[in-house]
Amino acid sequence: MKDKIEIQDADIAGSDAAQLLHELSGILASITGASGAASFAAEDVAAPRSAFVIAYVNGLACGCGALRPVSAVMAEIKRVYARPNTLDIGSALISALEARAAAFGYTKLVLETRKVNTAAVAFYQKHGYRTCPNFGKYVHRPEAICMAKHL
Repeated sequence: MKDKIEIQDADIAGSDAAQLLHELSGILASITGASGAASFAAEDVAAPRSAFVIAYVNGLACGCGALRPVSAVMAEIKRVYARPNTLDIGSALISALEARAAAFGYTKLVLETRKVNTAAVAFYQKHGYRTCPNFGKYVHRPEAICMAKHL
């Protein structure tokens, strides 16, 4: 029998969040040369209509993800991470963040990753995200790839 994945709202300052975000930063640094931590702040998920979630399997934190408002109708997906060798965690996180975004009234989600992070690009494409013009701080950043999905 497959273990059940539970997605829970989480405190960004909690120990599970800190450990997962630390792991993500290390992995991103090894792939892209930058941790990505400078593009995310705790305040991003303290605003109304934002979220930070952790995926648990049998009480063990296995992944995380965040949603931050960009406009009244658009939110940005941030810091999605699933520990290596954890099946279906990433998909569960994206589904949960999309459901939360829809419940908040957003009609579009955007995200950014690095072109060199081909596994992430393929993951988001598999989940219906398509390349869009770079937005915000990613405009004029040729190493960045921005993606969007209409809900």
